[in-house]
Amino acid sequence: MITVHYFARLRELTGKGEESLDRAPLTVEELLDWAEATYPGFGKDTIHVAVNEEYARKEDVIQAGDVCAFIPPVSGG
Repeated sequence: MITVHYFARLRELTGKGEESLDRAPLTVEELLDWAEATYPGFGKDTIHVAVNEEYARKEDVIQAGDVCAFIPPVSGG
């Protein structure tokens, strides 16, 4: 199992702050593909992913027990 956290507009889109997935191992790109297929409009091309509190690259592998966070783009002044 991996734990996935959603922030900002992604929390609103998914209707939840976090969920557990029984899909490990998988790459960050595969996780983004899953999120886009599960939640249309997710915006996988603009989302950053952190794995165990560190920014991850699309080719990084997520293992069982990892904690992932989807981080949407932010703006402000």
